[in-house]
Amino acid sequence: MNLLNALLLTTYDIAMINLTIQNNRISPILGRHPWLFSRGVLNLPDGIESGEPVKLFDQNKRFLAQGYFNSYSQIAVRIWSYEENEEINDAFFITRITKALALRKQYLASKLTDSFRLFNSENEGLPGLVVDKYADYLVVQFHTRGIETWKPQILDALIKIVKPKGIFEKTYVSEARMEKPENPTGLLYGELPEKIIIKENGLRFYVDVRAGQKTGFFLDQRDKRAAVGRFSDGKTVLNCFAYTGGFSVYALAGGAKEVTSVEISEGALDAARENIKLNKFDLKKCHFECADVKDYLRNAPTDKFDLIVLDPPAFIKNRDKVREGIGGYKKINEVAIRLIKQPGILVTCSCSAHLPIQDFRFLLAEAAGYAKKSAQILETYTHGLDHPELVAFTEGDYLKCFILQIQQ
Repeated sequence: MNLLNALLLTTYDIAMINLTIQNNRISPILGRHPWLFSRGVLNLPDGIESGEPVKLFDQNKRFLAQGYFNSYSQIAVRIWSYEENEEINDAFFITRITKALALRKQYLASKLTDSFRLFNSENEGLPGLVVDKYADYLVVQFHTRGIETWKPQILDALIKIVKPKGIFEKTYVSEARMEKPENPTGLLYGELPEKIIIKENGLRFYVDVRAGQKTGFFLDQRDKRAAVGRFSDGKTVLNCFAYTGGFSVYALAGGAKEVTSVEISEGALDAARENIKLNKFDLKKCHFECADVKDYLRNAPTDKFDLIVLDPPAFIKNRDKVREGIGGYKKINEVAIRLIKQPGILVTCSCSAHLPIQDFRFLLAEAAGYAKKSAQILETYTHGLDHPELVAFTEGDYLKCFILQIQQ
């Protein structure tokens, strides 16, 4: 029996459980924040299961929102509707995913771009669900036990709306999901090739969703990659933490005269070579260094690189690592600033959710000061268009990028 068919045999009871919320805890809900913390609930019943739909009322019995229960943890309810009479059924999930796809089709999807984040969790009304579209294939992540309860309905909606050739699950454990210790991966529907060829802004990339980082490719850097292309004409470019060469390909497309890609994984560097060849760029313009970026920068020649890209993994994994992570970001940016040929361009990123953008800007100012250079912000980026964010959901902020001009 197909795994999807087995899942679709699951039935679900849509009888609502009503929860009463303390009046002094309702402001975030009124502001459309998608989380309700357990300390705000007056009548949390015993025996309620993760994923069960609930309605929230204030102490005056006024309706506030609907959501699903998410185990007896700090975040008790994830909110997915503010309509009292909205039914939680197959049509509910179809409507959510249809709206998300329509946004991408209107502003992003084209003959030049066929891959993007299709659904962005809390920010689009199904908290915990992430769906990335790679050409004709989907990669899904269920980040809470609660949303995983609704996997059959979600998969059915995706198949009906998107009509993918295959759906692959690749869910990672995070601190927010400690109630689910395993990392589910596997084919849920259809087929999946060893590598998928995607299109992004007219360029092509191989994506290995099984073995690649995250869901296979960093879709949230699309607009930053395009920006690097605009700044690369005639430049000697250094791409640090190159992974499979996304920034390197865009630099070459933008007219870079030479590109060096530094990555600690030899397998990722091999993929970068393949992506450069896939786009028919001259490998003679390219250098590949399998090394720790910190070690490479420490020994790299000064005044060689006109443009340096720093796109490291998150240095701050949790709140206990903030000070250590800030030190790491500051040091690596200071070294890069010292290396850049004057005047030069630094494209520097952070994907640490615990580092606000203003704190990132401040540490970059300190790094430039230590390097005795001036840094001007030319452009600032956060999430891409396919990663929409609720204004109230500041916890969803993670990605920030500054494009700086460095000079004496």
